[in-house]
Amino acid sequence: MKKMRWLAVLLALVMVAAACGSDAAEETTGGDTGGDDDTEEVDVAQSGDLTFYMITHSDDGPFWSVLKRGAEAAAADVGVEMVWQGSNNDANVQAEFIDAAVAAGADGIGASLPNVDAVRPGLEAAVAAGIPVYTINSGVNDYVDLGATTHVGQTEIIAGEGSGLRFNDAGATKILCGRQEPDNGALIERCQGLANTFNGEVISEFMDLDADQTAQEAAINAALAADPDIDGFMGVGPVITMSGLRAADALGRDLTIGGFDITPELLDAIEAGDVMFTVDQQQYLQGYIPIILMYLEVTNSNTLGGGLPILTGPGFVTGDNASSVKALVEAGTR
Repeated sequence: MKKMRWLAVLLALVMVAAACGSDAAEETTGGDTGGDDDTEEVDVAQSGDLTFYMITHSDDGPFWSVLKRGAEAAAADVGVEMVWQGSNNDANVQAEFIDAAVAAGADGIGASLPNVDAVRPGLEAAVAAGIPVYTINSGVNDYVDLGATTHVGQTEIIAGEGSGLRFNDAGATKILCGRQEPDNGALIERCQGLANTFNGEVISEFMDLDADQTAQEAAINAALAADPDIDGFMGVGPVITMSGLRAADALGRDLTIGGFDITPELLDAIEAGDVMFTVDQQQYLQGYIPIILMYLEVTNSNTLGGGLPILTGPGFVTGDNASSVKALVEAGTR
């Protein structure tokens, strides 16, 4: 399928790199070196023997299910085992998962960093043990200090700043920036970026978890009712964006609404003109790319990024491209 062509190209590059590594080993140890005949050939690690862990704060909602699908596809493409562990926004559980993965001798760990202090000891222990670590989704400000090879995700401040410019163009003057997690630094940065470029006032507030959308909608409704000057709402996730739309509708408020990430429901709202945009960080790539990079680092000593993060966003889905993105969402890759 057309949507999978780039994956095929990337996989081809992976295989070429692995083949080159194998050829180089044969040339070094298997050719006429003038040494003893008992020189042993160096074999590249068999991918079937590799186990990579993806340990995140996943709640297995619509966003994380796509990211997980990307990791599963990459593991199948290069023939490795992938262990997926979501902590459902519990930093202590995530830290325990990381400690266990290190003790089990993981060949690589991909981890999100919503609470870096909680997972720092485990990830630093992984690096000290020679286990490649890749931060994903959240962690762009901390991966270097942890010793991770690179970060795969988006720069949240920049994503928020792009959103602020769009609210300016729409003529909004006061925005409620609703967060679905209280202490996730990445979500806080999205609201901070919004405030950096927005010409008016931004109120950043935790508005209850996605797991309880009734409570979430009620919290947004109360905030809007308490401040009639709010004329814009930005949800820093797809579920809370729709909660904001429903809360505004219940109050009869005509708000300019923007969001983050993608669900079919949110795309329908964009097509209908009820939501102006959503930021697309391409979470499928955040699952797929780290597995490929860990595979290449372990089997061929390759790294990417050059010390800089590998950015998967931000992109923006608007009424102009929502229908084309919707087809990819239905296929499970966006």
